[in-house]
Amino acid sequence: MTGERRALIIANGEYDNPGLSALRSPAADAEALAEVLADRNISEFDVQVVRDETAHVIASRVEDLFADSAPDDVLLVHFSCHGLKSESGELFFAARNTRPERLASSAVPADFVQRCMRMSRSRSIVLLLDCCYGGAFSQGVAVRASGEANVLDAFPGGGFGGRGRAVITASNSIEYAFEGDHLADDHARPSVFTSALVDGLRTGDADRDEDGWIALSELYDYLFDSVRERNPNQTPSRDIEMQGELYLARSRRRRIKPSPVPADLRAASEDPNMFTRLGAVTELQRRLTSENLSVAIGAHEVLTTMAQTDIHLVAEAADLARREARVRAEPDVVRFGEVVRGSAPVARIRLEGPPIARACRFASSHSWLRVTETGDGAEISLDLAELGAFEAQVTVTGPTGEVVVRVEGQVVQEPEPEPVPEPRPVHTPAPTPEPSRNPDPPVLPKPRPAVPARPKRDPFTVAAGLLAFAAAVYLVVIASQFSTSVEDFFEDGGWTVLPLVVFAIGAGIAMFLPKTRRMAGPGTLCGLALLSVMPSGPVVLVLADGCLLAAAVCALVSVRRDRSFRLGLGKPRGALTVAALVTGTCGAVGLVVEAIELVGYSSSRADEGAVYLVVSVTLLIGTLLGVSLRPAAFGVAFLGGVAGGGIVMVCMLFYAMPSSSSVTGAGWGIALTMVLALAVVTGLTARKVNG
Repeated sequence: MTGERRALIIANGEYDNPGLSALRSPAADAEALAEVLADRNISEFDVQVVRDETAHVIASRVEDLFADSAPDDVLLVHFSCHGLKSESGELFFAARNTRPERLASSAVPADFVQRCMRMSRSRSIVLLLDCCYGGAFSQGVAVRASGEANVLDAFPGGGFGGRGRAVITASNSIEYAFEGDHLADDHARPSVFTSALVDGLRTGDADRDEDGWIALSELYDYLFDSVRERNPNQTPSRDIEMQGELYLARSRRRRIKPSPVPADLRAASEDPNMFTRLGAVTELQRRLTSENLSVAIGAHEVLTTMAQTDIHLVAEAADLARREARVRAEPDVVRFGEVVRGSAPVARIRLEGPPIARACRFASSHSWLRVTETGDGAEISLDLAELGAFEAQVTVTGPTGEVVVRVEGQVVQEPEPEPVPEPRPVHTPAPTPEPSRNPDPPVLPKPRPAVPARPKRDPFTVAAGLLAFAAAVYLVVIASQFSTSVEDFFEDGGWTVLPLVVFAIGAGIAMFLPKTRRMAGPGTLCGLALLSVMPSGPVVLVLADGCLLAAAVCALVSVRRDRSFRLGLGKPRGALTVAALVTGTCGAVGLVVEAIELVGYSSSRADEGAVYLVVSVTLLIGTLLGVSLRPAAFGVAFLGGVAGGGIVMVCMLFYAMPSSSSVTGAGWGIALTMVLALAVVTGLTARKVNG
C-alpha cells in the first residue's frame, strides 16, 4: 500500500448552551490519541485535531478529509463529544454552538458523516465514536449522552458502498460511555474507551497474536476486554466490514521463534561423556549472547533442559550459563519520594544483560502509572491527583523470565509561598547644599541581611519528645533507688529498666531531630509504647508508662496534623518483611511456651502466665502493623519500637520467673532470641528503605 495514513480527531468538551454539560476528557482524549497516532514508531498517521469548534467547521473538516482521499489512503476519524437525537430519531454530534432545540442547523448530522464516507474513494476507513446515547448512570459522573439511539444503526456496515469500512463505538445502544473522572475533579484524564485505545496502541498490548502488528480486529478485542475490566457497565460495539486485515499500528510484542541449534551441538549436549556436554554448555552460552534473538532463545531452551535433567555438575554449569540471560532491571525499586500534586515526575528503568535479556515488554499495575518503552528500558511517569502515599509495580517480562519493579512515594500538596516582607523605606534627610562644586553624595545606611525564619515546630512533636525524656529520667531515678551497690542493683532487678531508659531517650531524641521527627520518631514512640505499657512491671513504673503513652498520643497527633503524607495500610512484601513476620511470630510462640510451662509448674502462676499471653498477642499484632503501615519509613520505625518494647518486656518477665529446676525458661530464651533478631531485621529494613 502506497497511500497516505490520515487521522482526524474531533474533540468537543466545551459548549455554549448551558443545557449541555461540559466534558472534562475530550481535551485529554485528543492530546493522548494524537500523540500515539502521530508516533512514527507506532502508527505513522498524519493527524489533525479539531477542538471545541462550531458545527460548520467540524463538517467542513470531515468533508475535506473524505473528499481529498485516494483509494489506497487509510482514513481514521475519532469523535469525542455528546451524542444527541432529534424527535424523529436522527443522530447528531454536538458542537460548541449546538442548541438542542435546533439540531439540524447547529449540530453535525450523523447522516452527513455517513454520506461523506460513502462518497470517499478510500477503501480503508475507520470511525471511532467515544460517545453514548442514554441517561446518566450515577450521580457525579460525566456521561456523553442525550436520549437513546443506536450508533451502529446510524452507520450500517452494508451501506458504505465499498470494502473496508469499520465503526467501533465506546458502548452499545443501551449503555453509557463514561469519562475517567467526576465533573468535580479539575484533573482531566482520557475517557475509559479512549484511554484503553491509547494504551493498547502505545504498549502494543493490543497485538494479541504477537506478530508485530496491531490489526483492527485485534484492537477491538483488546478494547472490549479492557473497557469491560475497567467498567463492567460499558460494552464496546463494532460493525466491521473488511476483506483481509487492516493494520493500524506496529508493536514491539513480536513473538520470537526459537531457532534450533545445529545438529552437532545438539548431539554434544546429549553425549554420554560428561566433558563433551560441558563443552556444549560453553558453546551454548556463546550463542545465548547472540544479537540474533531466535538463535539465543534456541540456546536458552537447550540450556534449560540440561539444567533440569543432567547430572549435578553439568546441570549447575548449564544453570549458571542460563542465568547470564535472565531479565535484569535497574533499579529494582523506584522511589519518587515526595511528589507535588499536579506535577508529572519521570523516572527510568534500565535493562541489562545480553540482547535476549533486553527483549522485554512492560506492564503497569495501575492506570495512573504510565510506562513508555525506550531503546534500553522504559520511562515511567505518574498521573496522580490524590494526596497520600502510593505504591505500584511495573512487571518486566521477557523470553527468559520476569521481574517486578516496585514504585513508591507520596503525593503532597504544593507548599504555599511565604509572603516576602516589603522593605521598610529608609528616610534620608535632604543634604545641605554646600558651596563646593563637587559635593559628596549622601551616605545611606547599609541594609541588614535578611535572617531566614526558623520553621516552627509542632507543639505536639515537642510535647512527645519531652514526655519521652521525662519517662527516661523517672526510670533512672527509680533504678538508682533499688540498691546501694552494683551487685545489689543487678540482683534486685534494677537492670530490667535500663533497656527502657535507652529506648525512651532514643525516641525522644528522634522527636527533635529534623530528619526523624516527622515519621521515624513518632513511629518508634508508638511501637515502644504498644509493648512497654503492659500490666507486668512493678507499680513504680506506672508513672513512666503513663509518660510513654502520653508521648505516643502526642506523636500520633503530630502525624495527623502533618498534611504532607497520610498513614495507611498496605500489603506486606519483600524478603525482609517475611523475615520480620517470622521472627515476630516465633517470639510470640516462645512467650506462649513459657506461659504453658509456668502454669504447669504452679497453678498460682496462672496470672503471670496470662501476662505472657497478653504480651505475645501484642507482639504479634505490633509486628503485623509494622510491616503493613505506610509510608514504609513510618512502618519500619514502628517495627523498631515494637522490637525495643519486646526486649524490655522479655527482660522484665525473666526477672519475675521462679528460680526452680522444673522451669527451664526455654520459651523465654526463644522469645529473647527472636525479639533481638526482629531488631536486627528492622535495622536492615530501615537501611534499605532509606537507601
